Amino acid sequence: MAAEQSRTAAEIATQPACWRKAAEAAEDASGALPHPGERVAVTGCGTSWFVARSYAALREAAGQGETDAFAASEFPVGRSYDRVVAVTRSGTTSEVLGLLGEVAGRVPTTALTADPGTPVVDAADRVAVLEWADEESVVQTRFATSALALLRAGLERHGGLPAGVKTVARAAVDAERAVVQPLPEAALAAEQWTFLGRGWTYGLALEAALKMREAAGAWTEAYPAMEYRHGPIAVTGPGRVAWLLGSLPMGLAGDVERTGGTLLAESDCAATGEGALDPMADLVRVQRLAVALAESRGADPDRPRNLTRSVILG
Repeated sequence: MAAEQSRTAAEIATQPACWRKAAEAAEDASGALPHPGERVAVTGCGTSWFVARSYAALREAAGQGETDAFAASEFPVGRSYDRVVAVTRSGTTSEVLGLLGEVAGRVPTTALTADPGTPVVDAADRVAVLEWADEESVVQTRFATSALALLRAGLERHGGLPAGVKTVARAAVDAERAVVQPLPEAALAAEQWTFLGRGWTYGLALEAALKMREAAGAWTEAYPAMEYRHGPIAVTGPGRVAWLLGSLPMGLAGDVERTGGTLLAESDCAATGEGALDPMADLVRVQRLAVALAESRGADPDRPRNLTRSVILG
């Protein structure tokens, strides 16, 4: 008899539909999203901070304006911005609410959240509610990627994406593949995983490593792909995986091969004739891997150790 699917796994599988809804929602949210030329800071905590990092890099690469990303607890409140965008699934995260209160009246603020009945709705000037992407799970999956999909779609509407970056519609098609295709055997059997990215996909790499730690308690690391050879490659070897989200830097494959480790990259998908997955869709595969590893270790991905759905400081 097949084991019952975890709540986290069920939510992961809904992401293609959620991304399509996010692309549609971007039209209604366009007034709340950054406009070309604005100097913007994006903030959040944990997964939301990594979403902020990915969006900031995408927006700058698209030429739509200087964009910084900060953990809410490390935000430089003395800097001048035209808009602050806060990402918070729960709408109750203490550091985010404190930051919005601190900048209130000095800079326009926008919040992306999943719950219309939480304090962030009153704390921010403008709010985009992704209620259809909310989750019961402690570990974030579909809300985070849907928030990034909404922000990506906003870039599409406000002037376009950087060269080589797919539209959200095309990314959703890739996500349909990512939720069903077999996971790499080397990744399932590994004892250690290092995630790599460049530009906007470095934020995705950070998030991939976090998902593995949260759901499975796995030994994972994340680095900019070009920095990996400046020390971190020392951890790679037989039974260990380097997983690249995005384009492969020249020479990296050979360097990983010499360590005895395994490199997983989008070129692997392209070699099958299916075409390379959008990096955000590749993150879906890592989410699935995290759940599979948790279950193989006897852990419950719906109840990760030492975690709660929102951090609320006393």
